[in-house]
Amino acid sequence: MALAELAAAGASFAVFRGLHRGLELLPSPRLAAPQDRWTWRNICASFVHSLLSGAGAMLWMAHYSHLVSDFTHSCPPRTVALVSLSIGYFLADGVDLLWNQTFGQSWQMLCHHAMSVSCLATAVLPGHCVSVSVVPLLLEVNSACLHFRTLLLLSGQTSTAVFGLASWAALATLLVFRLLPLGWMSLLLFWQHQHFPLGLSALWGVGLFTITVMSVKLGIDLVVSDGLWAQTQLFISAKKKAKATGRGGGDATRRPYRDASPKRQD
Repeated sequence: MALAELAAAGASFAVFRGLHRGLELLPSPRLAAPQDRWTWRNICASFVHSLLSGAGAMLWMAHYSHLVSDFTHSCPPRTVALVSLSIGYFLADGVDLLWNQTFGQSWQMLCHHAMSVSCLATAVLPGHCVSVSVVPLLLEVNSACLHFRTLLLLSGQTSTAVFGLASWAALATLLVFRLLPLGWMSLLLFWQHQHFPLGLSALWGVGLFTITVMSVKLGIDLVVSDGLWAQTQLFISAKKKAKATGRGGGDATRRPYRDASPKRQD
C-alpha cells in the first residue's frame, strides 16, 4: 500500500481503538455476565463500522456502479478511503479480540479479519486498484443488522417486536447484501481472472470461499438455532387464536427467542 493508503488505514485504526477505549467510560445495560460488558463494547464499535462502511458502499455504488466490472480504469479517490477505513477497523478489532479473549475463543473471527485485510489491502495497491474491492463492503449492511440484533439480545430485549423485526431484517439482508454479492464476485473472479495476477486471484478465491461458507452457516443458525421459523409459527398461531376469541395475543407472542448465549456475528 502507498503512503496515503497506509495513513488512512492507520487513522482508522487509531479512531476505532479510541472508540473501544471510550466505550469503557460509558454505562452499559445490565448484563448477565461480566464478560458481556466487553462483548457489548466490542459489538457497539463493530456496529459503528458497519453503519459507516455499509452506507459508504451503497453511496459508492449509486455513483460508480458502472466501474465495478471495468478493470481498465483506476479507482475513484473515494474507493481507497472507503476500503482503508475497513482495513483499519479490522486491524483494531483484531487487537481488541486478542486483548480480551483467548485465541481459542476468537480464532474464527481473527481468520475472518486476516482474510478481509489481505484481500482489501491487495485490491487497493497503487496501479492495481480494482473497484470490485468495494463490493465486499456491502456485506456490512447485513453486519449492521446482526450487530443491532445482538445488542438487543444482550440487553434482554428478546421478547419485543423490535427484536423480531431485527432478526428478520438480518436474514433478509443476509440474502441480499451478503450471499448475492459473494456469488456475484465469485462469478466475476472466474470470468475475469485474466485481469488479476495469479496470486491475487488465489487470495480472493480463498477469501470468497471462506466468507461464503461462514455466511451460509450464519443463515442456518438464524433460521434453525435461533428459532426464527418456530417464532414465526408461534406468532401466526397466536394471532389466529386472538382473532378467533376476539382477545389480544396475550403472552404467547412475548416468549423469548431461543438465543442462549450471545455470539459475535459478522
